[in-house]
Amino acid sequence: MKMKQIAAAAVFALSASAFAQSSVTLYGIVDTGIEYVSHANVKGDSVIRMPGITGEVPSRWGMRGAEDLGGGYKAVFTLESGFNVRGGDLGQGGRLFGRQAWVGVSGPYGQLSFGRQYTMTFWANTDSDIIGPDIYGLGSLDAYIPNARSDNTIAYKGTFSGLTIGATYSFGRDSAGTGNSPGQGTCAGQIAGSPTNCRQWSAMLKYDSTNFGLAAAYDEQRGGATAAANFFNGVAPVALTNGADKDVRIQLDGWASLYGVKIGGGWLGRRVATDSPAVPNVNSDLFYLGASYVITPAIIIDGEGYRIVNAKQNARATMGTLRGTYLLSKRTSVYLQGSYLGNSAHAAYSVSSGGGGTTPAPGNDQVGIMAGIRHMF
Repeated sequence: MKMKQIAAAAVFALSASAFAQSSVTLYGIVDTGIEYVSHANVKGDSVIRMPGITGEVPSRWGMRGAEDLGGGYKAVFTLESGFNVRGGDLGQGGRLFGRQAWVGVSGPYGQLSFGRQYTMTFWANTDSDIIGPDIYGLGSLDAYIPNARSDNTIAYKGTFSGLTIGATYSFGRDSAGTGNSPGQGTCAGQIAGSPTNCRQWSAMLKYDSTNFGLAAAYDEQRGGATAAANFFNGVAPVALTNGADKDVRIQLDGWASLYGVKIGGGWLGRRVATDSPAVPNVNSDLFYLGASYVITPAIIIDGEGYRIVNAKQNARATMGTLRGTYLLSKRTSVYLQGSYLGNSAHAAYSVSSGGGGTTPAPGNDQVGIMAGIRHMF
């Protein structure tokens, strides 16, 4: 009997040890509020609404897990679902785990992962974009930036003494054909006999120290039968009908922390080119510069300015955002933010990326104001 008790105790100890070496975490963000946007249609009417998509950050819930494999290696995964608080509906084209769905292995030499995941466009400006994926941020001028993710993707990212190297390769960037990443377009991919159709690859080189950081990234998307490069300034989508057509983004970003103030900025150049003389190419240059200051442990003030130029279309816009956040606790905060966007005569950018329905007439300026609440769990 005593031997059986010892054996049972040993089995229990081994089982407890095994469970202790693996973990699954449930997490999420719920963020919404009330928004006012001026000149929200071609008639110049304003709108007051609860935006469909985001406030300070997009709402989501997810699960992430890790299992210790020994020798410094871990099996890791993330399943993340985006949703819209206004109606409770799923984001990313109605996908269950439209934000992220991947599994991989991490270790001393970096992480290798497989599935639906962010491209290096997203990771390159994470530290330099002060406002981030806000309703009045970079996404108002290029909606792909906060939504830079692709299906069927192999990704590698490793950090060594402050230097981060990353790359992704997608066999078909939109396997569900939903056009789920705004500005990216629908391109199901994985077509036999067409090795470049709907392919996508990205690469990043990033260095971070205690007080500053620099990053550079390249992101190339190839066309397919139903693909198009989407724009949000009144320019019609450019058809990318075969694998020779490209939608390329190149970016340089940097940040620094001085005397309690964090400063960040960068440039993103977009180059859309087709092999058809009948289809015009579209180039744009997007610049941004922002700063953040923690006034007290509970009060944060930040702001950012943006400038986008589409030279060939003679379309330009300048935008500025100011935001104040008050932390009620470690998990809950309230915020008030405002933004002004000025369009050139041929531009029709919207100040708000909160779910469409606020596109002005070309040349009209806009003001956006939002008060909101965010809870994290």
